[in-house]
Amino acid sequence: MRKHLLALTFGFLLPVFAFAQVTVSGKVTDKADGSPLPGANISLEGTTIGNSSSLDGTFTIRNVRPGTYKVKATFLGFREQSKEITVGRTAVTVSFELEEAYLESAGLEISADRARERETPVAFSDVPKIVLEQQLASRDIPLLLNQTPGIYATNSGGGSGDSRINMRGFDQRNISVMINGVPVNDMENGWVYWSNWDGLGDVTSNIQVQRGLGASNLASPSFGGTINILTDAAQNEKKASLKQEVGSDNFRKTTFAINTGLVNNKWAFSTALVRKTGDGAAKYLYTDAYAYFGTFAYNINSRNRVDLFVVGAPQAHGQRTSRANDYTSNFDSTYARSLGIQRNHPVLFRTNETTNLSRGLEWNQHWSTIGTGAN
Repeated sequence: MRKHLLALTFGFLLPVFAFAQVTVSGKVTDKADGSPLPGANISLEGTTIGNSSSLDGTFTIRNVRPGTYKVKATFLGFREQSKEITVGRTAVTVSFELEEAYLESAGLEISADRARERETPVAFSDVPKIVLEQQLASRDIPLLLNQTPGIYATNSGGGSGDSRINMRGFDQRNISVMINGVPVNDMENGWVYWSNWDGLGDVTSNIQVQRGLGASNLASPSFGGTINILTDAAQNEKKASLKQEVGSDNFRKTTFAINTGLVNNKWAFSTALVRKTGDGAAKYLYTDAYAYFGTFAYNINSRNRVDLFVVGAPQAHGQRTSRANDYTSNFDSTYARSLGIQRNHPVLFRTNETTNLSRGLEWNQHWSTIGTGAN
């Protein structure tokens, strides 16, 4: 009796095993020359079953249940093809000959000057308006960015607007500096002369620093990074301000600014006037400068806006370009000799070796009085 039950059970299961092992196989080739298409995708529509073709174009899909299916073959650069098959108890063979197809797509344009959190794959830092108002004061903009990762900025020669900035080890020639998305680097050598943009910090609404190759699509020298300074009138709150700054060495700076804010959700206007004077930290590092800035924004619709800008910085200021540690003996010869340093510069140091000078750090080798007398 037990033997009959086992035989009956095996008899019922045998067709199930047979159906479960049905395979669908075939080959995918190029219709033009009959060459195989390796890596083509073959799938049974309406199921999750499929496979890809091997190097010789052949494919095998195993464990296909009985029924009627549409088999689809796709390959990049070729038109997809579908065929209907019926799966029973025996293996099924189906082959495809695909025709070449020209793929057309809409134009792809990538245009971005501003990086966005979790959207743009760029390391960046934003400096908001509140930080500018609290920490910038009368300094050049690069000195405020010293708190940003990867940036090192100095006063350079010490004159007004002579700041220099390095990002990730690159100097300003390899850093793209933009104002409202417009590059301001010198076209010949890539330098940025911050004295030309004196007063810009008083109307800046936001600064974004992008480290490394940035998100701009402009041909700018951005190996080190990108600094994008925004003066968006629509982002500024409605207010008028008068600021007076006083510092050492007779420094005086007066700033008058007006921001209308966004009016009727259509237009906005911002302007600033700056007057700056001072004697400087060293001899003849004086400052005698004016600056003016105006911006007007008009929203045409939700996607288009017109922005007009006017900026100017007429000025005169002194410079001291040589580094102090290059000419130690010119500032204090006694201290230089104590370090084992002799006369560094025979032209600038017109004294005997035995003469002791203590000009101090205020000395500036780039100025001299002009005298008159009989020849």
